[in-house]
Amino acid sequence: MKWRIPNPKLGRGILNDLRARISVYPSDITDAYNYRVIPSVVYIFFTNLLPAIAFAQDMFDRTNNAYGVNEVLISSAIAGVVFGLFSGQPLCIVGVTGPIAIFSYTVYDIIKDRGTPYFPFMCWIYLWSMVMHFAIAILNWVTYLKIISNFSCEVFGFFICVIYCQKAVAILSNQFTESGPASGFCSVMVALLMVLFGLGSVVFGTNLHYFKPPFRKLFVDYGVPLAVIFFTGFIHFGGYLDDVELARLPTTRAFQPTSSSSALGREHGWFIHFWPGKNISVGDMFFAIPFAILLTFLFYFDHNVSSLMCQSKDFPLKKPASFHWDFMLLGLTTGLAGILGFPAPNGLIPQAPLHTSSLVVEDFKTGRPESVVEQRFTNTAQGAATFVMMSGPLLVVLGLIPQAILAGLFFIMGISGLHGNIITNRIRFIFIDEDYIRHDPHCPQYFKEMHSIPKEKRKWFYVYLILQLIASGAEIAITLTRGAIGFPAVLVFFALCAKYVWPWIIPQEDLDYLDGAVAEDFIIKSLDVQSCTSEEKSSYSDETTA
Repeated sequence: MKWRIPNPKLGRGILNDLRARISVYPSDITDAYNYRVIPSVVYIFFTNLLPAIAFAQDMFDRTNNAYGVNEVLISSAIAGVVFGLFSGQPLCIVGVTGPIAIFSYTVYDIIKDRGTPYFPFMCWIYLWSMVMHFAIAILNWVTYLKIISNFSCEVFGFFICVIYCQKAVAILSNQFTESGPASGFCSVMVALLMVLFGLGSVVFGTNLHYFKPPFRKLFVDYGVPLAVIFFTGFIHFGGYLDDVELARLPTTRAFQPTSSSSALGREHGWFIHFWPGKNISVGDMFFAIPFAILLTFLFYFDHNVSSLMCQSKDFPLKKPASFHWDFMLLGLTTGLAGILGFPAPNGLIPQAPLHTSSLVVEDFKTGRPESVVEQRFTNTAQGAATFVMMSGPLLVVLGLIPQAILAGLFFIMGISGLHGNIITNRIRFIFIDEDYIRHDPHCPQYFKEMHSIPKEKRKWFYVYLILQLIASGAEIAITLTRGAIGFPAVLVFFALCAKYVWPWIIPQEDLDYLDGAVAEDFIIKSLDVQSCTSEEKSSYSDETTA
């Protein structure tokens, strides 16, 4: 690929995104009249809500109760509504992620002994980052996202799934230390039962052939949410369960911040007094800049990769993408998060591609995707529903959820994500019987494609896999140290390596086969900052109408 300096006309990428998406905005509304929309709202609401409150538990424990359920709920709610209504790519689910949870409590660990109030300091991190988001979008620098290839997306997806499993183990481990062995072992049992029924419903709906396909689809759409509801009630079934006290999710008052601590700089409710003087020193205000740079690196990579993954080649999308405008919009929600004192939202993995997957219309005879219901209702509706969860009665309901169920949900998302991740399948390929690949008609196509690589060239397959495992291991390892704040730089480093270093290790012909573009050409083309022609704009409308 030949590289060109981005077009010097400021804001051209944003303008192109707006031109392309405004032309299809009416269809974004009318296309919501489809049967796939309702199960998608239910599914993505639960797959966004439950991991988010699990991260709330994690941040609550690691930030001296600074962040809690309400902060996470309002972050996810605002992000869902704002991106559902105003983003260029409403299929990208935005909310509280594992990386921002790690970032938040790592910053707390760094500054807690300095006497710096936490919320004003986080506010300045977010405000500086907002300015950086705006600058990157206006200067058309989002176009450099072209360096992101399958290597980076696959590694990042693998990393997130491992972090999910690690968080599940951490939650269960806490049950032993905080509530005793009986509670710990009971929590492990409940979490494993959650995994059994949650993953079992997906397997039953996709891999088995009992009943008709539309009926099996119900298990895929509603199996995990129903498992959460059932096992929340399961702990009240009586018997020996009455002798065990399971830790539950800590909640606070409806629509109120979790903390009102003056030491944390949150004595004024939702509005953070961030101006220098009494609230924070000028030195600390500028000390926030390096943290803002790291956060901007993280969001540049994390959000845009999430957007790419929800628009990957696996989904037959028709409508144009939007990266420059969406990144600027992300900067706006980041600044708002600082002023109101909640964790900044950004693109979610695996929820973003799961959202698109839940909107796929399949041909039941062939099992192949025919189209995707591309609309704005599902993202907006799940965001609004998340905001309702901050009301008093529903907070009481959330307070009934045992932490063990949150661990089970983390396991479900982590294991299901690892099962579908190409890195996992490359590892599995090494140990699979070749006769199965050659002769079994039920062998997945990706194993056949791997087997089709000539044996004399298969060494590059193994080299590429080793490089992906090294990158994944580096990302996981740094998050387990006090240097966790630097993990965004690790993500960017390996993305650059994939573009500029791997061609020196692996022949270009083999690298092209192993590592290609994430999305279709018309999606990647939206990263260009050349003027959008009238023919291109009309072609978007024609494709949507068709």
